Amino acid sequence: MKCLPHNNDKHCVADMDPEDLKFIAELVSRRSGLVLTPDKTYLVESRLAPLARKKGMRDIPELVRTLRKGGDRTLEHLVTDAMTTNETFFFRDGKPFDMLRDKVLPEVMERRAAKKSLRIWCAAASTGQEPYSIAILLKELGAKLDGWRIEIVATDISSEAIARAKAGHYSQFEVQRGLPIQTMVKYFKKTDEMWAISQDLKSMVSYREFNLLEPFRSLGQFDVVFCRNVLIYFTPEAKADILERIRGQMPDDGYLFLGGAETVLGITDAFKLIPGQRGVYAVGGTGT
Repeated sequence: MKCLPHNNDKHCVADMDPEDLKFIAELVSRRSGLVLTPDKTYLVESRLAPLARKKGMRDIPELVRTLRKGGDRTLEHLVTDAMTTNETFFFRDGKPFDMLRDKVLPEVMERRAAKKSLRIWCAAASTGQEPYSIAILLKELGAKLDGWRIEIVATDISSEAIARAKAGHYSQFEVQRGLPIQTMVKYFKKTDEMWAISQDLKSMVSYREFNLLEPFRSLGQFDVVFCRNVLIYFTPEAKADILERIRGQMPDDGYLFLGGAETVLGITDAFKLIPGQRGVYAVGGTGT
């Protein structure tokens, strides 16, 4: 028996039955492609115990029994949603955004100077901190982007995360993670206990619920793709497939940002690491 924190209380749940964990892992893998290994038991328990209570169930075993009966697509969706929502914060890891501002954007803008068009895809947007960080970075460029058509497309498999991102409301704790006070005051407005991101920034990002296992063709072509800290949850085969399809949505001089612990080495030759950088790749070695 272990206790999980929830709203300042502790709720005790029994260690998860291995067969129940296997069932949940297979369900999540089938619906999203994400792999839940046995060492993620704590994560499954902490995410699904609150969902079980919210649905009026006594515990996770009751939730799994309901799922095993089949036919409850809404509950399957909620379980997948709960297991695929990842923690994030503004300007996470810092350096990728510095690289975007100092190297990638200047190069891309020089190459796109004639058509003045830039498209960026955040492929695992979660609750919106990453795409809004990019929007802030672009806003800070000021007059350099006058006359440009900028589009940030942000997708995530979680409908709940997308709804939160669209709303653009964040707690004090969330805005303090990665944002200096000057940026908070400039781009956010305090409303009751939350901070609301400016309408100007919200208008720069279009959100869409999207599964990375689906075809990408409907999304169009992107100059820059952020797909950070999500591929680590996929099988090697799924990683290769996703990366190859991302390449298919990019021009020959595009850039890909992965998480610092992620790599394309041994997975695909479609992207080459930019020397001296972690997680920043050029299509086919462009810019190396």
